[in-house]
Amino acid sequence: MSATPTIADIARIAGVGTATVDRVLNRRPGVNAETVQRVMQVVDELGTPQQPGRPRKGANARFAFVLPADESPFVDLVERQIAQAAGDFRHARITEITHRIDTFDPVRFAEELAQVGDCEGIALMAPDLPPIKRAINELVRAGVHVVTLFSDVAGSMRETCIGADSRAAGRTAGLLLGRMAGGGKRDTLLLSSQATRLSSEIERRIGFAQVLEERFPALKLQRTPDLPPDNDGACETLLQTLRGDIDPARVAGIYNVGSGSAGVARALGEAGLLPQAGAIAHDLTDEHGSLLSANALSYVLHQDIHYCVLTAARVLRALCENVRGALNVVQPRIEILTAENLH
Repeated sequence: MSATPTIADIARIAGVGTATVDRVLNRRPGVNAETVQRVMQVVDELGTPQQPGRPRKGANARFAFVLPADESPFVDLVERQIAQAAGDFRHARITEITHRIDTFDPVRFAEELAQVGDCEGIALMAPDLPPIKRAINELVRAGVHVVTLFSDVAGSMRETCIGADSRAAGRTAGLLLGRMAGGGKRDTLLLSSQATRLSSEIERRIGFAQVLEERFPALKLQRTPDLPPDNDGACETLLQTLRGDIDPARVAGIYNVGSGSAGVARALGEAGLLPQAGAIAHDLTDEHGSLLSANALSYVLHQDIHYCVLTAARVLRALCENVRGALNVVQPRIEILTAENLH
């Protein structure tokens, strides 16, 4: 047992849930008198815990950034941006820690998320799945503030989502490729992604399909099989599709909503589709910058990652201090990057 007990310590010894302990400590209704007495008896024996979500005035707030452990240039870029924001965090009296959790098993992800303790707030990028929603809800009930980052977990008790509008991003990609398609026999736009449960990627796919249906009814939308996240796997899978199920002569462009864009560009080149077919990917990684410069990508849709990381921490700090308007967030715009405006 630590010198200062936690809410979880009190709950375990009293035989109740952490949410019940939080209600008792904050004198909220809904707990019967016998349970209140049992919880307070344990508190008298162990001492009053420092409650998550309520840092002492003037003390450093401790926040956790929880990201997928999957191999992803974007998530790696986010982690670097968190590290580079250390000076800003120190100035704002914030102590940050980053966790990477494997998303392959959602139940295990939820279990590891629940174990992220000793912090007042969590900025979370995670799949939108029931076990993860339940883990978020339990953290919130225990007094930990949770905001989602870049990809939302709708229906959970998270307090807000920080990041660009993913459906609008997909619509933007559809508008750009639809205008590039023009006329002639190239009337097919491809939509590729990995097998994903990130709501941001799902929303991009929805937005892309919507704008093609609404504004470019003469164009055909065709989903590729789910691509592996690595470039070699994405290239091989897309080449097999182009050689089998799709007529390359009809392809006007491709929108890749997730990872593996370098592999997608390589497959287009090997199939002889560059530069005739447009290609759009997300996030300005070093790799995507090089592909733009080489005209292997037509556009990269980007959001200000550094701004999102700082905003998530700022919102969590404001929530901890009960600042009025803490959730009034200006979300980042979607930037359209080309080979001509990289610098």
